[in-house]
Amino acid sequence: MTGELTRWESDGESLLKSLERDEIFEYLSEGFCRQCKSLLQTRIHSLVNQKVREREIRPKSNNGDIEGSRFLSRQRQETRFTQMPDSSSWRKGSNSHFQSLNNSSSDGRDSEEEQNEHIRVSQVVREKEFVYFERINGKPTNVLQGLELHTGVFNAEEQRKIVECVYDFQTMGQRGQLRERTYSEPRKWMRGKGRVTIQFGCCYNYAVDKNGNPPGIVRDEEVDPLPSLFKKMIKRMVRWHVLPPSCIPNSCIVNIYEEGDCIPPHIDHHDFVRPFCTVSFLTECNILFGSNLKILSPGEFGGPVSMPLPVGSVLVLNGNGADIAKHCVPAVPAKRISITFRKMDDSKMPYRFLLDPELDGINPLDYSLANHRKVHYNDKSTRREYEPVRTRSNNSFVIEKDDFPPLGSSRAAMNGLRVSKDRSRQRKF
Repeated sequence: MTGELTRWESDGESLLKSLERDEIFEYLSEGFCRQCKSLLQTRIHSLVNQKVREREIRPKSNNGDIEGSRFLSRQRQETRFTQMPDSSSWRKGSNSHFQSLNNSSSDGRDSEEEQNEHIRVSQVVREKEFVYFERINGKPTNVLQGLELHTGVFNAEEQRKIVECVYDFQTMGQRGQLRERTYSEPRKWMRGKGRVTIQFGCCYNYAVDKNGNPPGIVRDEEVDPLPSLFKKMIKRMVRWHVLPPSCIPNSCIVNIYEEGDCIPPHIDHHDFVRPFCTVSFLTECNILFGSNLKILSPGEFGGPVSMPLPVGSVLVLNGNGADIAKHCVPAVPAKRISITFRKMDDSKMPYRFLLDPELDGINPLDYSLANHRKVHYNDKSTRREYEPVRTRSNNSFVIEKDDFPPLGSSRAAMNGLRVSKDRSRQRKF
């Protein structure tokens, strides 16, 4: 019996050696989706490379293969223990996925970090092809065409790091440690007024500012550059196919909402190219879409489509969803933070703006976008939580002068604010 087993093993080994690697891969991956095939191929490459490295470092011994086998056994044990993540690094808030974005290279497909990254990417849920028809210029038009909602892009630990980073910048802004137009904390005088904003990359006016600059990018003003952590977020979103590599953001605006704060109906200025995206933190809230939104009262708006923005989600705006449908955020139920990343039109960049080499040539991961679904807002059977909060009116909205106050215009009012003790430390980048 032992002889038959040995002969079977020998025949099997000979058969495997006679097969091409592609033939083995095709057999093992039969029935797999494209994404699973890519992951299997990555693991095979990693295994082959590991064996090659083991052969290169195998010590020569007079005792033959026994000594070499003992050495490899010890090496595998040492590798297994030394590659385990240090629990203290997680307590400190470090994250291997954020770090891997900085260290990725063209020959890094066999790295453990990239394998983990593929697994994380496969867990992202993507909702696309949102549908709601309105009559535009006499023609039925899907005003939500181009919208995408990606959830699971940033996990809980990463969200915590990002929120802490935002709070640190708020503290720096209150202390006057950021450039003048970077930080704005208008005086809160009524419901919906007083949202804190922090701008990086460019200074943007929602309305005519005190110097007479029109709405749009103020080209002769300077603000602080994109922080390191925000650039890692951008790399993540491009690599994970949330944003296209042809439209890598080079600016962003952070909104810090207190309960009751809002953003009135608007279409983002065309000084920024499409697509752009908004990442949500702390509290889920609704965003309203429609070609005709109405201001009902301070912080209350009416529109045909109400879409929830889960915590940690990334909403991508493009096409009709960015250019035909207006959008707004009604008064939020609790504290919320959002970060909107946008790419400036080349002809609208600030005069002294310098391109960041870190954001050049980001390559998306090679995988298939399979887990996305279509959402019909005008289909009663699928509305559920997407039911409009108000009945759409035929009256258009009007943005009042104070709905979007000029940013960075109230430095004196906020310099005297007291800084809470738990946010008094500064983050180094």
